[in-house]
Amino acid sequence: MPILKQGSSGPDVTNFQQKLKDLGFDPNGVDGNFGPGTRDAVIAFQQSKGLQADGIAGPATLAALGLGDGQASADASSSASTDAGSDEDSASAEAASSADTAAAGALNLGGLTGKLPAAVIAQIPDTAREFGITTNLRLAHFLAQCALESTGFTATLENLSYSAQRLLQVFPKYFRGVDPNDYARNPEKIGNRVYANRMGNGDEASGDGFKFRGRGYIQLTGKNNYTSFSQFVGEDCVANPDLVATKYPLASAAFYFNSNNVWAICDRGADDATVTKVSIAVNGSPPHAVPERIQNFRKFIQALS
Repeated sequence: MPILKQGSSGPDVTNFQQKLKDLGFDPNGVDGNFGPGTRDAVIAFQQSKGLQADGIAGPATLAALGLGDGQASADASSSASTDAGSDEDSASAEAASSADTAAAGALNLGGLTGKLPAAVIAQIPDTAREFGITTNLRLAHFLAQCALESTGFTATLENLSYSAQRLLQVFPKYFRGVDPNDYARNPEKIGNRVYANRMGNGDEASGDGFKFRGRGYIQLTGKNNYTSFSQFVGEDCVANPDLVATKYPLASAAFYFNSNNVWAICDRGADDATVTKVSIAVNGSPPHAVPERIQNFRKFIQALS
């Protein structure tokens, strides 16, 4: 389903309004026209879910409603632009602009200049709006973890080129009774073995393990996660998993935070204990490289303050 906002109309809007009404958020009529009543119902729903309350049904809102299937409708996507001079178009453009401004305005992105690659900074406003990064504290925690997991935002694809000795250290249970030398320095074979028969992947022969290996700044991994993320963003990352690494490296990381309610941990504060708890949520217990994660957080929170 495409993004819906004031001025949109068509069958997708009708379905969307009905879903809101069924959940107790009256859009003031189920007529296929996204007007002020529908906008107000969307805002109420977003507030109830802790989403950015901008009155626009983007991927996060649609997913929360169970409508994030990524299927576009020509009627809904084009109706707001068919009459360039109409009041509906003006309202739609104003709503979209207001939402972008609100998301970016709450965050001191200017302080990140020189601290992050420009390409990463450019992704933050849309990612913040869609995934609830509403404070500088949340953003600092998020960037601290992403920086560590991606080696300073330089890696968006999991490196599976391990020696035989390293395989026994990193993936010991997957090489019991198996000669690791048969897999050493062969990323495709390694991925297919260690990620087989879990996270929605098929067996080793299916090739799913390597196809759905870690991508993005926090290594989205496994067919199930790629499927969920595809539904969220409305683009088929199962058919084209490299999109996660090339187009959605930051969004996929925010999707992980959102799906696992890591934001609630971030909100607890800026102390080392909270950074450690966020690190556990991202990297497991005990987390790897906690001092470096804390150092990253201090750098980003200072830049954003």
